[in-house]
Amino acid sequence: MKIAIIGASRNRNGIGQYIAKYFQKNHAAVTAVLGSTEKTAQRAVAGLGLYGIKANAYGDFDRMIRLENPNAIVIASPVQTHYEYLIKSIDSGLNIFCEKPFFWHPTEGLPQMLDNFFKQAAHKKLTIAMNAQWPFSIPYYQKLCGPIDTQQVDTFFIHLSPMFTGKEMLIDSLPHGLSMLHFALGAGEIHSLETEKDVKKISLRFSYRSNNHNCKVLIRLESQKQQPRSFQYGFNDKIVNRVVDSDNYSIHFEYQNRNIKIADPLESSVKDFMAAVREQREPVIGKSHIVATTLLLKKIYDQCETE
Repeated sequence: MKIAIIGASRNRNGIGQYIAKYFQKNHAAVTAVLGSTEKTAQRAVAGLGLYGIKANAYGDFDRMIRLENPNAIVIASPVQTHYEYLIKSIDSGLNIFCEKPFFWHPTEGLPQMLDNFFKQAAHKKLTIAMNAQWPFSIPYYQKLCGPIDTQQVDTFFIHLSPMFTGKEMLIDSLPHGLSMLHFALGAGEIHSLETEKDVKKISLRFSYRSNNHNCKVLIRLESQKQQPRSFQYGFNDKIVNRVVDSDNYSIHFEYQNRNIKIADPLESSVKDFMAAVREQREPVIGKSHIVATTLLLKKIYDQCETE
């Protein structure tokens, strides 16, 4: 599988570099990198050499696709650029692995834009996945805290630490919490949303109604610049804390006095996309998941705008 990466530099909160690493590790060939200019792309390519990746640098999308002819494209550039690259990628017949949020157009036309996009993807039989990787950690959570019975889940909590501040925290980090809810409890609706916010902290409380069941949700966003940033989540007050060993980047979950090493959810997300392309199946974070969580993100963002 030949992969082209858009946004492979480690700028601000970007993870394109690590996505590229995991494609290469799992026997894909990362052959091309697109930057805002060819110079920035060359810097990104130099950084990827750490993982044994030898890619060509480009500053023009169409030229990259014409010369490289990739099977799939990774969109890990800033969210404001996603929609343009998604449309170009569909037009070029590329399978797509896109960083969350899928795209962000806070307009009334968002549902129709999503519908049109996925109709085009289906017509060309393309595989589309969004990288909201934390649902892939839930099997490890269950090993530590016990099985999740969807009809017995009364509460869900997640604490995330974006490096951004203000409402940008919602766009950056809220997709993780919404993806966890969708994955664990199924498609649902948000009711009784309450918000508390200042520049560096946002707390969201709401009811998530799915499959005739009601779950009370607390999502806490708190800006944090230093790495590794704090991360916790749990169901029914069984809250795990993520611990990162920075020396070898191993990830553990801690709950009470117990500890379990987990596979990097980012790698699991990449591997699922690659398998979905090979098997011509829907990825775990595929169309229904993307559409539902994107529309919920817009609903929450719109209410925060008006308050």
